[in-house]
Amino acid sequence: MRDALPLVWREIPERYNLIGSICENCKKEFFPQRVICPNCRRKGHLVPKKMPDEGKIYSFTEVHAAAKGFENETPYMLAIIELTNGVRILSHIVDSPGEKINFGIPVKAVFRKIFSDGDEGIIAYGFKFKIID
Repeated sequence: MRDALPLVWREIPERYNLIGSICENCKKEFFPQRVICPNCRRKGHLVPKKMPDEGKIYSFTEVHAAAKGFENETPYMLAIIELTNGVRILSHIVDSPGEKINFGIPVKAVFRKIFSDGDEGIIAYGFKFKIID
């Protein structure tokens, strides 16, 4: 009997929370979680840390030629988000028309469908960002 993939997927904390790492040695924060600190190169000194769910748009682009699995969503906005702690992550921008998206605009993480597996019918959820009104 195979594991229930949706159950396994739901048990991955990084999928539903912005869980990154903080290095106990140099105090730098990272997302996603790391085993070795990219800043001071220390191993074993990184501990999980919940990242802030707000930030601002650092950079963005409108995607017309999507990666496999996202073809039906084009065009969509993809942005580098600088969280309030300075960590930068890549995410979709949702619920916002493209003309409202600009550098420095404040955004907040929201829970959304990421993709669905057509063969198995499995729907994966996670975080995306939307403009704070």
